Amino acid sequence: MSYNLYYQTFYFSENQVKSNNMVKEKIENLIKKSIKRLQEKREFPKFEIPAFEIEYPKEKRHGDYATNLALILGKKLKRYPIKIGDLIKSQIPLNTFFERIEVVEPGFINFFLSKGFLRKKLFEILKKRENFGKLKIGRNKKLQVEFISANPTGPLHIGNGRGAFFGDTLAKILERVGYNVEREYYINNGKFNNQIISLGKTAMREGKAYLNDYLKEKIKILDSKIKNYERKILNREKLYQEVGFLVAREIQKDIKFFIEKKLKIKFDNWFSEEGLYKKSKIKKVFEFLKRRNLVYQKEGAWWVKTSQFGEEKDWVVIKSEKEGKTPTYLLSDIAYHKDKFERGFKKIINIWGADHQAHVSKIKAVAKMLNYRGSLEILICQLVKLKTGKISKRKGEIVTLEGLINEVGLDVARFFYLSKSLNTQMDFDLELAKTHSEKNPVYYIQYAFARISSIIRKANFEELLEKLRPKDLEVLNEEKEISLMKKLIIFPEIIERTAKDYQVQRLCQYALEIAGLFHQFYQECQVLVDDLKLKRARLALVLATKVVLKNIFDLLGISAPERM
Repeated sequence: MSYNLYYQTFYFSENQVKSNNMVKEKIENLIKKSIKRLQEKREFPKFEIPAFEIEYPKEKRHGDYATNLALILGKKLKRYPIKIGDLIKSQIPLNTFFERIEVVEPGFINFFLSKGFLRKKLFEILKKRENFGKLKIGRNKKLQVEFISANPTGPLHIGNGRGAFFGDTLAKILERVGYNVEREYYINNGKFNNQIISLGKTAMREGKAYLNDYLKEKIKILDSKIKNYERKILNREKLYQEVGFLVAREIQKDIKFFIEKKLKIKFDNWFSEEGLYKKSKIKKVFEFLKRRNLVYQKEGAWWVKTSQFGEEKDWVVIKSEKEGKTPTYLLSDIAYHKDKFERGFKKIINIWGADHQAHVSKIKAVAKMLNYRGSLEILICQLVKLKTGKISKRKGEIVTLEGLINEVGLDVARFFYLSKSLNTQMDFDLELAKTHSEKNPVYYIQYAFARISSIIRKANFEELLEKLRPKDLEVLNEEKEISLMKKLIIFPEIIERTAKDYQVQRLCQYALEIAGLFHQFYQECQVLVDDLKLKRARLALVLATKVVLKNIFDLLGISAPERM
């Protein structure tokens, strides 16, 4: 096995924005200073320090952090990596930061944190509390996250849950690192859309698209309004559009209520596609494309020149006369994104379902076409299916997200969805989700939090910790105490890394690791002991664990029960 497989990796570049006083940042800076000293001493030639990795070793014997820089420089300088590592190590003082630094084959530099430093960081957690892990990477730049954006043709299904919880949590993480985040839901309710027309036909009892018990009930409630439309609108196509829009509007009301009240997700903006038509933005964007010579006519239709901006081919934006000369979905999407770009976001993140995969390259081309100067990222949610168990549903209905939540609860649903990488297909284990035991990961971490809360209730912790100082933590020397401290202090790094690569499942795994280490600590290190000094120190560690877990729970959107 390659030595590098022992590690989980951080990636750094010279122009990366720095965060608040994190361990890995300290190590990175010390390494760079060491190299500069070696260059001044002419031990190294002058060169620009390349991007290198700061890593979390999986095994304790490999240290708390490690870097592969000596390996990189070995190739660059054509020198033995171990010798390079030894030189870099020689210029880094141990002080109270490191217990020791080791250089090992084939050229990794391993850093072991001192107990004194761990206690100092533990004290920092207690001091900052809910602000621990808040960073300034985003510098208050405007950023938009658009997610869910389900068609208003029926209730949200279990596939929609993935984008819903991921988008909500990602937005919270990005806010925590300093971005000014706007959450947006795009309502696909344009009257020219095929789904709106099909919905109208179904409501007129001339089709069966989207038909289920829920939709039948909606149509029944709207029956008098539908008949009124039928009397007034003689053009059949226009009638389908108006009736479909009417039904979609009522469905959207239910969707919004469900998202806000049951999912507890708040959007800053609900953006209507039909609003683009009402404000003539579809027409204006088409005229804009014509003026810029970005569209042309062929076979009676209008095509946009996406092939000139990285897409494989051009696409129709206005259908031919034979097809009604109506705008395509792409044209409204161009208008929508032009509107987004003009709102001044430095970064835009679209979170779409798997059925929109083919649309990604088109919108990327549109961003170039419209000369968007910010960053546009499009994330695709892969499919979700139930692994085991059943959810009762009425005839003709899909498995709804509401039905799933009714079965397992919001906390469990959120955690299970968020625990899997967005770009992998997901099997939702319904039987495990309904289990109230330590086998259920949500129960496991919430039980740790409840156990912590119980310990704190039994102790007069405010009085005990009121005059706590870093030196009071010197009695924390047990292996389980040290292991727990090491895990707690990396919370800001977990947040920074997740804000960068969007691997939100990392937070779920991190919560499980903390819970596991806390349970081990609880079994081996009695907290409420007679020794007042030891009691205060261990109680401080317990409270710090509660602080970090609560911060994680808030980001994941799950509750933090004081009792279970």
